[in-house]
Order: sequence, then structure tokens, then C-alpha cells
Amino acid sequence: VQLQASGGGLVQAGGSLRLSCTGSRRTASNNALAWFRQTPGKEREFVAAVNWDGGTTSYSDAVKGRFTISRRKGSSTAYLQMNSLKPEDTAVYYCAADRRAMYSGSLQSWGQGTLVTVSS
Repeated sequence: VQLQASGGGLVQAGGSLRLSCTGSRRTASNNALAWFRQTPGKEREFVAAVNWDGGTTSYSDAVKGRFTISRRKGSSTAYLQMNSLKPEDTAVYYCAADRRAMYSGSLQSWGQGTLVTVSS
């Protein structure tokens, strides 16, 4: 599965951004998709995931209530709507495809990162 992430940029604290992750249609539409983020010197951390049908989502505690992950059933594109952004959300955001239709954490491919910078 090839993935393409986009939508990063510079935003002030309290603002919003929407990231997109588009996979190669043939496979990505049947896989759970997830977002991770990484800052220099830290491990990549889980942000959010959505199952293949868009019906089940999960979030890290750090973003719960502020970020929303979504996709249409059978779509190879997932979105991450990020609201009420904080400076600590600054990171390179990566999308990933799970090996399964239901998110399992067993990831088979990664997209290139997109940088999100939140200024205070």
C-alpha cells in the first residue's frame, strides 16, 4: 500500500488543520488507517486510527476531544481534523496502513510525513 499524506502547515495555537492520507485504492480501502506523530528525539507516537468502514475510531488521550479521524466506508482516504491545536501538537505527522481491516497496530506501510507547526 502506498500512502500520501498532506495538509500540514503553520497555524496559531487554538487554530485548526485537516490532514489527508490517501492510499493506493486497490488495497488501502480494505485496511484500517492510522495517524502517528513524531518530534525530534522522541519515539513516534500513536494519534488516531479508523477501521476500514469508518465506523470505529480510537484516539490517544493527548488528542481525544480535539482531533477527529474519519473516512467513508470503502474509501482509501482518511482525514484527521485537528482543532484547538496546541504548541505541543507540533510534530511530523505520518499516516500508516494496518495489515487488517480492524485496527490492530500491526502496520504494513507508512506514508511520508507532513509537518504541523503550532505557534504560541
